[in-house]
Amino acid sequence: MTINGSTEQQTDTRDLDTAASETTPADPKAHNSAATNEAKRKAEDPADAESKDADTRARTGRPRSVSLSLRSLVIGVVIVLLIAAVATLGWLYIGARDQLHAQAVQSANDSHAEKIALDYAVNAATMDYKDLQTWKVKLVQGTSPELNNKLTAAGTSMEQVLVPLQWSSSARPLVAKVRSNTGGIYVIDCFVSVDTKTIQSPDPLQSTATYSTTIDSNNNWLITDVGGIGSALQSK
Repeated sequence: MTINGSTEQQTDTRDLDTAASETTPADPKAHNSAATNEAKRKAEDPADAESKDADTRARTGRPRSVSLSLRSLVIGVVIVLLIAAVATLGWLYIGARDQLHAQAVQSANDSHAEKIALDYAVNAATMDYKDLQTWKVKLVQGTSPELNNKLTAAGTSMEQVLVPLQWSSSARPLVAKVRSNTGGIYVIDCFVSVDTKTIQSPDPLQSTATYSTTIDSNNNWLITDVGGIGSALQSK
């Protein structure tokens, strides 16, 4: 009995020692060593560590978090605002440039129409009864076919008055101004100073002749209508 009791007591003692060894926590030094080795591995190979971390996240099902700093957000907003400002300035520049170009073209066209009208008025008011053919040629110069026919007939009729009066006149341009422009059809008022001599007034008489000239810029800038031809014959 005594032997058996001793044996049982020794067996119980071994069982207790085994259980104690199984529940004894791992050596802290060993755990710290493993953590240190893992940190060294990540420091030596960041890409491999990141890859393994990604695999770990994929296995655990946790989504990868993305952090956006306030500085990056501010920079993004500033870039967007700069792009918008540049686009707005570009649009305003193009609009202003087109407007200035249109104004320059319009001003050039007005000046061209005024010059055509004033040159015509000077030629129409300059005549010499000794050479009325030259005057009649200039009277229809630069006119449309329809107006050419009307002025040719008017010149022939006026010739019957100019020759008996021995009319001789010279003209100087004063001013021309566009009165209206509708779809490229210009109406210009012209004023010329006329010095006239006749058989009745051998000394030159000064007068101002007024012409209203219509020019079609869409038809090679031809003169389509003229008013005031008769005013050049009004001596004072």
